[in-house]
Order: sequence, then structure tokens, then C-alpha cells
Amino acid sequence: MSKKIEFICTLPNGIHARPASTIKAICDQFRSNFEWHNLRTNAKGDAKSTLSLISTNTLLNDACHLFISGDDEEQAYLRLVTFIDKELPFCDEELIKNASDEIIPLPRSLKNLNPNIITAKTVCNGVANGKLQKIDYIDLTKFNDFPSANSSKSEKELVKQAITKLRKLISLQIDCSADTSKDILSAHLAILEDPSFYEQIELNITQNLSAGSAIVNTAKFFSEQLIQSGSDYLKERELDIRDVCYQLLQQTYGDKNLQFNNKLTEPSICIADELTPSQFLELDKKYLKGLLLVKGGTTSHTVILARSFNIPTLVSVNMEILENYLNQQIQIDGDLGLVAYDLSPEVIRYYQSEYALNNRLKDKEKIFIDIPGSTADGIKLEIAANIAHPLEAQTAFDHGAESIGLFRTEMLYMDRHCEPSEDELYNTFCQAIEAAKQRTIIIRTFDIGGDKPVNYLNIPSENNPFLGYRAVRIYQEFLTLFRTQLRAILRASAHGKLKIMIPMISSMEEILWIKEELTIIKQSLRNEKIPFDEKIPLGIMLEVPSMMFIIDQCCEEIDFFSIGSNDLTQYLLAVDRDNEKVTKHYNSLNPAFLRGLDHIVKEVHHYGKWIGICGELASKGSVLPLLVGLGFDELSMSSPNLLSTKARLKKLNRSDCRILLNKAMNCRTSLEVEHLLAQFRMEQADIPLITQETITINPNWISKEEVIKGMTDNLLIAERCRYPKKLEEDIWLREDVFSTTLGFGFAIPHTKSEHIEQSTISVTKLADPILWGDEQVNIVIMLTLNKHTAGDQHMRIFSKLARRIMHEEFRTSLLNSKTAQEIEEILKKELEIA
Repeated sequence: MSKKIEFICTLPNGIHARPASTIKAICDQFRSNFEWHNLRTNAKGDAKSTLSLISTNTLLNDACHLFISGDDEEQAYLRLVTFIDKELPFCDEELIKNASDEIIPLPRSLKNLNPNIITAKTVCNGVANGKLQKIDYIDLTKFNDFPSANSSKSEKELVKQAITKLRKLISLQIDCSADTSKDILSAHLAILEDPSFYEQIELNITQNLSAGSAIVNTAKFFSEQLIQSGSDYLKERELDIRDVCYQLLQQTYGDKNLQFNNKLTEPSICIADELTPSQFLELDKKYLKGLLLVKGGTTSHTVILARSFNIPTLVSVNMEILENYLNQQIQIDGDLGLVAYDLSPEVIRYYQSEYALNNRLKDKEKIFIDIPGSTADGIKLEIAANIAHPLEAQTAFDHGAESIGLFRTEMLYMDRHCEPSEDELYNTFCQAIEAAKQRTIIIRTFDIGGDKPVNYLNIPSENNPFLGYRAVRIYQEFLTLFRTQLRAILRASAHGKLKIMIPMISSMEEILWIKEELTIIKQSLRNEKIPFDEKIPLGIMLEVPSMMFIIDQCCEEIDFFSIGSNDLTQYLLAVDRDNEKVTKHYNSLNPAFLRGLDHIVKEVHHYGKWIGICGELASKGSVLPLLVGLGFDELSMSSPNLLSTKARLKKLNRSDCRILLNKAMNCRTSLEVEHLLAQFRMEQADIPLITQETITINPNWISKEEVIKGMTDNLLIAERCRYPKKLEEDIWLREDVFSTTLGFGFAIPHTKSEHIEQSTISVTKLADPILWGDEQVNIVIMLTLNKHTAGDQHMRIFSKLARRIMHEEFRTSLLNSKTAQEIEEILKKELEIA
């Protein structure tokens, strides 16, 4: 005896990939069997198979039956009745589209060269040069010259043998692959092993098609369903279906008959309309320097693979223009989101300087990779990384992370058709643990809602979602979802050092409820004899101001805190940081906010607990002295900022930073705090106005653009500027008004800028004169002064320099100098700089 549900399909687009996957996920929660019957087509499908459901071709207003049979059919029946009545109608809503990416302006040193460029969307940063090679598009419809079909039995056997061979091949690749490739290959294996996949092939063969034609038709059938999906994520899975079918054709008829000529023999930038994961894996990474895709999004498996191999990659690329430059050298710039083609010698030189800069930075910072974070006076401060996917963990540790301070798990629930299973989450956390090698990972339970919508949960939109139904506040309604995540985290804790952190806590009631739930999950695991860390630490994100006043009570129940500075700032100051009308009030340097942080850290430490900070503030180098003065135990940030933070930290003294913090908290405005920080940077030991690090003798620079770029890049290397391209623009804005030549072969470009952290006089002595405006110059003396501390300093120095240049003796001494030390001594003496 089975249970039956009768209903009418109310989805405008029918049962396509997204609702089918949601139905499968719910059915998978039960042991019973589920058969979906479309009365219009008389097609039947296994509701535990996405592909099988899609194949029923259920459309709007189709009458359907769902048969349920098994030992838990009653519970399954009740759940599915509720789902079909209350939830299924909302499974076809459009996903919220991301706003178009902002185009990054070209730095003037490149823009002035009039490069031939096209812009595209960056999905993996980095710069690379190579010969443009086109990768053929896998169009299965072009494969139609298959051997004539024999009997259905022999064609089916041919496909079965091919599936067996491909299964073995993919399994072998999984065993030999790194984590990222392994995950994607496993997804392909799951497609190959889906019963509905073979059933569709078999159905085509019974219609007198050959094995090859049956495979092509199967690819077309499932691809069309996925393309119609309202989910960008699922549209990108269509390429995986086509990839598996193409590989199956190779196994059926031999890959020599179905091979594309995509072998790379020299450094190459590859362009393709789209690229399947297997095509990407076949490309020789020794020669693959960059990737350009016409189609593809941030979640496509090919893009994920490109990131794991650190291959600069752009998507939404205009193929039409670039096809005219095949087999020519081009430049991909993932940092600026562009491709440069028909390269002039000047543009080539620009990118050669970019490579040199990147190499210098790597050499300078790599000494900090394995060194723990600490101040000059030996105070330890753990430098951790924020991640949103386990694949980012290894990159973080390669960049010097001592731990993972924030694993944002909500990203694991977004851009998909249904929630991840417990085993999927468990494997995801274990993947991060493997990369951590016994280093700590703080896993934040999902912060869904607010600016992170998840369609299949059907959380209604709100006027002020940041203050509304999000994070811990939704856990009681979605209790199964929350418990599933807790179980996965606890199971994974048996294999590594994990901590659990709960977001958006605003009361003790929430903490106590969380602890009750954790106790229930722990006991269930004990009953099932599943190992986990019995003493796994529990912490909270401190981002709601109410928690600032009950820290004593919190410390009785939890083990650690981590401040979410972004939310705590906007909640404490009552500012919606996404509202352009009030963003000027959103400032984490507000003295009231600093006093709040000081109170929090003191209270937490008074009760012997640990506290970190993982918001945007943690990665700001200019604010680092205040964070050191506050006494945090850990700072967590994005991976690119880790090494520079360690390097800056090593130059700070905790006691000096505490004195600075006290002064900052006594300021009356945020602007006063900014001035105070700028003054502190200027007053740090060994930060003279003139340093040999920014004096260059006979560089290989042949234009005004190269000189300004080279001199601002030097300021980055000397740790006096974090954003050289922004500083460069400030210098050029001055040059736009008037040329800064002073005659006698001298130029003095200058600016007061917020992008220079330590005011500096930089000098370049050129081997050969270059044109600067209408005059030739041999020596460039650049003044870059911090706008918060300069006052009229730049005019005083500029005037003094102008007067000295009028004297032939001064000019001659600089022109005859042979070393950076000589130039430094001359300028210090003549400008009376200590």
C-alpha cells in the first residue's frame, strides 16, 4: 500500500532544474520510494533524481500524482503535502541579479599610452602575457557521423562499456587530483552515475538511434532543462552535462575520433566561447598563463578550477575583436579587468614593470609567511584569514595566515537550488581542516538574510533587512537547517581544531538557546557513537551594541568573542552603510566607537576570555596602531592583506600604540583621529622624509609615465604608500594643471594626498634625459606629502628646492652624484632636513 498526492503544477516554467533539485533534496530525507507521474505525458520519474524529474517534462497546469511507499511513508507524505501546497509555488522565483561590476579606471601611466583594450569581468586576479590561442567549443550537435546503429541490445551494451570505462577514468583522476579538481570530478561522476542519465540514453536507443546519437540527444535534453532554469548556478551546470556526454562519446568511439587540437606549446592566453572542466584540466598549466571566456560565471566549475591554479581569468569577453589577434602576443590584466591587444612597445614596458613590482613585493613579504604576528616589543597578535569556501583555506595559509578567523558558511547555501546536506557540509569542513594542518578554524554558522538572500528559504523581503530577520534570528524557524549544520561542524571537529561562532547575538536568551541546541546535537552524536570534540569552543560575533553591556554574563556561558566591526559600527552609530545619503556618518574612527571597542576588549580580558576582530577594520593598515593599542588577541582579514599586516605589525610598539589610542579616544571628531594617525605614522622611528629606498639612480625609465609610475611603485615597496595607482593619479592631477619642470633639467612633481602614509621626498636621476612637458629633464625630485600632516610643508620644501636649483653648485652636485647615499646627504644638507 502506498500514499498518493494529487496536484496541479503551478510553476510558470514547469519542473526544471531548480525545483527538481529542491524536490529531490526533500525526498532524500526519507527512506521511502517516490514516483512522480505526469498525467499529460504519462511520463514517470524517480523523485530522488533531479534528471529523472526533469525528464517527466512537467509543465504549468499539468496534472500530477506523487506516489510514496516505504516504512516512513506517513511522515514523508505529510512533509510532501506541505511542500507542494506551501513551498513549491515559490521554487520558481527569479534570483536577485548582482549589480554590474564597476569599471576600474586605468592608471594614468597606462592610459596615456593609448592602449588597445577591451574590458571584461575579473573572476581571478593577476597579470599575464602570452600568445592568444583559441580553444574549440564543444558543440555536440556537430557530431553526427556515428556508425550506423546495430541492434538496441548491442548499442546499449556499447554505452554501458563506455560508462564503465569513463567511471574508472574519472575515479582514477579523482585519486590523483588536488582538492578542487577532485570535487569537480566527483560532480561529473555523480552525473554519470545518476540512473536517470543512463535511462535517458537507453530511451533514445530504443528509438533506433545509435549510441552516439543517443548520447548527443541526452545531452541536449538535460542541457535545455538546465538552461531554462532561473538560477545562474544551475545554468552553469549545463556545461558539466555536456562535458560528461562528450567524454562518454570519446570512450564509446575512441578519443582520436573526437579530439580537439588544444595542445599548448608556448606561453599562451587561451580564449574560448566556453570551456568545459575536462578541457581545462587537459591544458598544460606550464603554458597556460591566462584564460578569457565569453561565457561563464563566478560559480562555473571551470572558473573555480582556474582560481585554484591561480590563472588570471576574465569572463564576458568580446570574442569578436580578439579573434583578429589570434597567435599574437596579448596581455591579460585581472587586476584592472582588461585585455590589451596589438601591444605597443610602451604598453609592453608598462606590464614588464608590473611584473617586476609584483616580484619585488613577493620577495619583500615572503619572509613573513611562516613568522607569527608580533609587535616590535614581542607582543603576540595572531593574524588570521577570512574565507567563504574551503578552497580559499590553502591560499590563506600560503599567504601567511596563522589560522582561519572567520569561515563564512552562508556562501555554502547561496546560488543553489536547495540546502546542502549534512554530509556535504561535513566534507566541506574537512576539506578546510586538511589545508589547516591542525591550525584553528572558526566556523561561523550561517548568517542568512539581510544582504544575503537564499531563495529556497522564502524569507520575505524587509524594509530594513540588516536589522531584521537574519542570522541567529531565523534559526528557530529553520531548525532542521541549523541542526544539520551543527552536526556537520561537530563531526568535522573530530579531525581538526574547530570553533563554533554564532552571528548577530543580541541577548542572553539566544546564547542559552544555542547552548541547549548544541547539547541536544552532542547527545545525539554520542548515541550514534559518532566522534567529535567534546570541548569544542563556542563563541559569538559581537556586532549588536546590547552585548557590550552584558559581557560579564556572556563570559559565564561562552569561550570567545569576535567583533564584526562593519555591523557594530553601523548599529552603534545608527547608520545604514549602504545608504548613500548617510554613509558620511559611517566611520569606525568615530571616538565613540573607539571607546566602545576599548570597553569591550577590557571587559573580555577581565574575565579571562579571548577576543578577535574580523570586520573590514582589521585589514586597514592605517588603523593597525589603534588595534594594537586596544589589545586584541587576533586580527582576521582577506588573504592578500596578511603579509603586509605582519610586516607593519613588526614595526609597532604596544605601549606607543596604547598612548595613541588614549589620545584618539579623547578626540572630538573622526577627522581629528585621522590627523592623529597620520601624525603618528610620521613620528615613528626611522621614517625620515628622505630615504635611500626612494632614490633611484639610472633606472630603465624612458618616459614621464614610466618615471611617475616607477617612483610611486618605490613608495609601495618602501611601505610608505598602500595604493600607488591612486597616489599616481593625485600626482597627474597636479600635472594636468601645469607642468612641474623648473628648468635646468629638473622637474618637481608634487601632491598632498591621503594615499601617502609617510611624507617623502623621492629622487630619480636618469641616465638619459626624458621629455617632461616641453622640456628635457635629467633629475626628478617628487614631493608626496600626507594631506593630514603636511600643512604648508610642501610649499616650503617646494620653494626651498626651487631656490636651490637656481644655484649651479647645487645642480652640479646632484648631477655628479653616483649613489643614493650621496643624493640623500646633499638634500638633507641643502634643505636642512634632519
